[in-house]
Amino acid sequence: REMADSHSERNTITYSSAVSACGKKGQWAQVVQLFREMADSRVERNTITLNAAISSCAKGGVWESALRLLAEMAADCIERNTITFSAVVSSCEKSGVWEPVLQLLGEMANDRIERGLITFNAAISSCEKGRVWKPALWLLGQMASDHVETNAITFAAAVSSCEKAQL
Repeated sequence: REMADSHSERNTITYSSAVSACGKKGQWAQVVQLFREMADSRVERNTITLNAAISSCAKGGVWESALRLLAEMAADCIERNTITFSAVVSSCEKSGVWEPVLQLLGEMANDRIERGLITFNAAISSCEKGRVWKPALWLLGQMASDHVETNAITFAAAVSSCEKAQL
């Protein structure tokens, strides 16, 4: 709001700073609004700014907003990377939503974006929170296919997904 009222120059750097500051305070709604202002003002949006915006959505657990921002990145031909997808997966995980996570991991594979331990752990944890075991075990198989090393968090989430699904 202060940016719109002030006479300061609005550019990618000033918006990125504002997005980062709001994101650190967990003010995801303001971050999304700033992102919209950037588009309306025709200020260049880049991967760094969008990753910060998506990360703030992840912190707030607002997975729908994170998915919308990801889709806008694709539509605007803005590079999406492991950080981008991991933040969206994390937002889904925090909300206990697992279905979009499988699609996101598929997009990552299709776009040849590295799917690492953090992304897979968040994905398996989303299955745990969603009380589904088959996708969690499938993700373990995908980790092996991608040669991603597992850790205690990986197995704890996978076992817990089986337990919560009452297997």
